[in-house]
Amino acid sequence: MKEISINLHMHTYYSDGYASHAQIAAVAIKAGLEAVIVTDHNVWVNGPERYYQEGNRQVLLMVGEEVHDQARHPQKSHLLAIGANRELAPLAANPQRLIDEIRQQRGLAFLAHIVDPAAPAVGQVDLSWADWQVQGYTGIELWNAFSEFKGLLKSKLHALFYALNFRRVAQGPFPDAVKKWDELLAKGQKVVAIGGSDAHGLPVRLGPLHRTIFPFEEHFRAVNTHLLLTEPLSGDIADDKRLVLEALGRGRAYIGYDLPASTRGFRFTAQGKDRTAWMGEEISAKNSLTLQIRLPAPAECRLIKDGKLLKTWQKRDTIAHIATEPGIYRVECYIEYLGKKRGWIFSNPIYAVP
Repeated sequence: MKEISINLHMHTYYSDGYASHAQIAAVAIKAGLEAVIVTDHNVWVNGPERYYQEGNRQVLLMVGEEVHDQARHPQKSHLLAIGANRELAPLAANPQRLIDEIRQQRGLAFLAHIVDPAAPAVGQVDLSWADWQVQGYTGIELWNAFSEFKGLLKSKLHALFYALNFRRVAQGPFPDAVKKWDELLAKGQKVVAIGGSDAHGLPVRLGPLHRTIFPFEEHFRAVNTHLLLTEPLSGDIADDKRLVLEALGRGRAYIGYDLPASTRGFRFTAQGKDRTAWMGEEISAKNSLTLQIRLPAPAECRLIKDGKLLKTWQKRDTIAHIATEPGIYRVECYIEYLGKKRGWIFSNPIYAVP
């Protein structure tokens, strides 16, 4: 498998962001990403999707869309459409029809910032996902970096502090989001979890101070989604989009908070009698499985089975655990950073079946 790091869920001048596609690509190259997925609000921008290059480095920029019903108050239930390659905003009022159309176009549908709390101190309303009756979506945005920032804004003083201290914002996905994910998995749904930056590059005025809240480069070095591809990116746009969409759709991915330390190199597999399963895959547990976890550095590692903590290891970078029962197994890793234990890695599940 070939690992790449992508950043997804971001906005340009076409909606409420403050950068062009070319500017985003340039920053992504600087940050060392292999791909970015731009998702402007209720507009699919046809044209800028391609490889961008600077020197001997390049990045694949893909274009999706963040769709939500602008006539709804508040405007809950935002959805990320990736790979559909058409305008979808006219379907925003009917989330199920929207999801069905994305699938018809062989795209991927992710429920965006499923927990997005209100922040009355700065005039922000709750924009969590509300339409849980929908079916057929690919997955959920488990960790949204901008929603997490919003959740910290208990006062204007908090807003000022965290706006000036990006490195102190991220602690991990909202516990309610993780709980909801486990509930969905327990119902038999294969729900892919992704991490999104929701980057805007917002310029703000704080009294005499002018500042961009969380520039794109800061976001691109923080909460990313890492994909395991079946072959390396070749530079051919059509082939490489296919590889990215396949890995995302199958859940061959993990969320990595790369700011404290790079998460590249994380692996979570299940070795059975005749084959190895990767994240997002099923494997028989009939003759027991060896769950293998590899971290890029020693850290706290938790093995979760069916939404419950099974075992914790401290300061380990390689782990092997024998699993004898069917279940939904996933991994969470935590790292000490700036005086707090923070979420570092959240894997997608391996599905051990009877």
